[in-house]
Amino acid sequence: MTTIKIGTRNSPLALWQAHEVESKLQNLGFQTEIVPILSSGDKNLDQPLYALGITGVFTKDLDIALLNDEIDIAVHSLKDVPTQLPNNIQISAVLERDFPEDVLVRNNDAEPLDLEVLKIATSSLRRRAFWLKEFPETEFTDIRGNVQTRLKKLDDGVADATLFSLAGIKRMNIDVHYEQIPFMLQAPAQGVVAIASKIDKPELKDILKSISHQETEICVNIEREFLKTLEGGCTAPIGGKAEMLDGQIRFLGRLCSLDGKNCIETDEIFEWNDSENFGEKIALKVLENGGKELMDEIRKIL
Repeated sequence: MTTIKIGTRNSPLALWQAHEVESKLQNLGFQTEIVPILSSGDKNLDQPLYALGITGVFTKDLDIALLNDEIDIAVHSLKDVPTQLPNNIQISAVLERDFPEDVLVRNNDAEPLDLEVLKIATSSLRRRAFWLKEFPETEFTDIRGNVQTRLKKLDDGVADATLFSLAGIKRMNIDVHYEQIPFMLQAPAQGVVAIASKIDKPELKDILKSISHQETEICVNIEREFLKTLEGGCTAPIGGKAEMLDGQIRFLGRLCSLDGKNCIETDEIFEWNDSENFGEKIALKVLENGGKELMDEIRKIL
């Protein structure tokens, strides 16, 4: 293979992620080319994601380019990738997870306000539901766009505060004050850069395997199994966090109603070598303990 064509969305954060992958491949001696592609999710910034009516809104244009051999690999934020992948596409590698948590950023006028009175800008059903679980009277407004766009909207007064994945702030090296929000359990696979390739190109998978981070791979597979079994796609209020601790894995999972009033949570520790299908097993327990009824309610509303 002479040159590996790396497909990516053309936002600043997506390009940063693509360059990280490019650097690792170049260190192995491969020639690379970055191919930016405008995604459907970036074209429509007026509607919240859950109103677009499809999963994979940020990935489908890259999937098409991959299947048409316009690119060799596609670089994604793994939390944007549907758990049901298109035929002949696989996740072949993940980079080491860095900053998976959600953080709160306020505009200057809202600095002295208590959390429960803040007007929050977010288009994420998960973030809304988990926030409402703690502060049920909160007022929300939708907000879309990349990190820089959302920060500008916040400065313009669209809301008192908004929520970001800390990875986006750190990767863009943005100088902004943020607050840790421990009750905001992250989305499954948040903070992870994933690389997709075609199944019928096994030589690429072998190359990508050498830059994949095994511990991250184990953890995100559990998180995505949990999400897939709950049938949450990318929109339902579902959180999942697996982390490796001294040969064991601790998994935190949460499914909430849209208004945050009804939440089912799980917190389990198990041996990492017993991790096969663990995400699925935990999700089945959640479904048996009221989760199925919760998911049915969510589907009716959405």
